[in-house]
Amino acid sequence: MTKLVTISIVSHGQIDLIVKLFDDIAAYLSLDQFEVILTLNLPETLPFLESDYAFLKMIISNQNPLGFGANHNQAFTHAAGAFLCVLNPDIRFTADPFPALLASLNDPTVGVVAPQIFSANEQLEDSARKFPTPFKIACKALGGCKSHDYVITEQAIKPDWIGGMFMLLPSKIFTQLAGFDERYFLYYEDVDLCARLRLLGYNVVLNPQAQVFHYAQRTSHGDFKYFRWHLRSMLRFFVSSVFWRVQLKKYL
Repeated sequence: MTKLVTISIVSHGQIDLIVKLFDDIAAYLSLDQFEVILTLNLPETLPFLESDYAFLKMIISNQNPLGFGANHNQAFTHAAGAFLCVLNPDIRFTADPFPALLASLNDPTVGVVAPQIFSANEQLEDSARKFPTPFKIACKALGGCKSHDYVITEQAIKPDWIGGMFMLLPSKIFTQLAGFDERYFLYYEDVDLCARLRLLGYNVVLNPQAQVFHYAQRTSHGDFKYFRWHLRSMLRFFVSSVFWRVQLKKYL
């Protein structure tokens, strides 16, 4: 049966967070309109059965770990939803964010939408940004450019890109993009996807009428492996035709 929204969630040994997120989904969403595909990117023991959650369509267990984009691309090949939602395990709901987000997608010029995201201590997160440039990266590395790129009030905004912890887009547009670029193993997949959307003429939207919380654990901070992935992805983006075309588009 066709569902309205297919949600893809990837666990990296984060099943405790998954259980809490599943409880939020059960509590706040209209379950007949949603299906969830859970991917286990690392081996882990589940404290529940697939049948314990009516909205859980499928559990995928990877033989070898995949990157961010590859995991969600793989999940969405099984999707029945008219809309696809990328959702991190550390997101929490206190209300249903989807009515406002789906309303934004009624506008055919909108390619992807995200909610306003708060940290666990209710601070506004910097999840809507202008496209990174070498100058901006250098500025941040030297301790500058610390302010948010956009002022968020009660009105929807159209940032350059939105963070990949929560993204909702029509399945036909995801197909048009051929999904995430899997050459980015981790980091910058969301930047690249939003840039390619803009090159196709679509807008990226953050709708503050939808709000969620991000219980980020930041376990990757200080880990050289993650730093290497971040650096590699950043350099890949800066030398890509996508980056140069989207920069040029600003001046045309």
